[in-house]
Amino acid sequence: MQLIERTARWVDPKTFQYLPVWYPEHARRSLFYKANWSEPQMNTNRQTRVTVHKSEGNVHANKALTLALGLRSDERPNWSCCHIWGVDDAFFQMSNAVVQDRRFFSCVANMVLLPTPLKAFTDVMSEVKMLLRVCARHLYGWSCDHAEVAALAAKVEGWSEWDAYPESWPRPDRPTIPLGTASFSPRIKIAADGRLARIHHDLVNAGPHYPRDEVREVLAYWKVAI
Repeated sequence: MQLIERTARWVDPKTFQYLPVWYPEHARRSLFYKANWSEPQMNTNRQTRVTVHKSEGNVHANKALTLALGLRSDERPNWSCCHIWGVDDAFFQMSNAVVQDRRFFSCVANMVLLPTPLKAFTDVMSEVKMLLRVCARHLYGWSCDHAEVAALAAKVEGWSEWDAYPESWPRPDRPTIPLGTASFSPRIKIAADGRLARIHHDLVNAGPHYPRDEVREVLAYWKVAI
């Protein structure tokens, strides 16, 4: 945990307040479209020649976190976007309903940037992920309210096991800012304003596959005015 404490990169709470969710049109496994949401984007397997509709993995979560940290993608080689809230499954056999939800997939309070080797800890060690969730709860004043993680959220709210919890991370009696937090800056504000403008444009002008109803629901959930 000390290694994660020293290296993790967190979004500023002010950035989260300014724009909680950056790509409400996307979620894990959502389908990709081209030509301004007018045509399916297809992938063809080079060996089997089978063509399938391309779907989201972690592309727009990565973009959201990169922009909210005030970075460019080429400034973070060998770093990985880690979702804090999700369905814990060390064997990757369960469907992850949390990140398949547009409300939480590109939510910047639901992500932290870690050196890629350390991401393995959050993938397979529930104890590590719980401490990240506790930190996010006290840093952003937010816990995920998806039904799939209701029991975990209750544990976070009542958390009292502070022995392994990093010293610089916030607690109920200690409203600190973690090491590695990227302060809200003009660069981040410009990026957030650009995303808001693009969302507004797409709600009006994007092609027939743009998920307008879902996007409006996400913005309403986060109380983002468009």
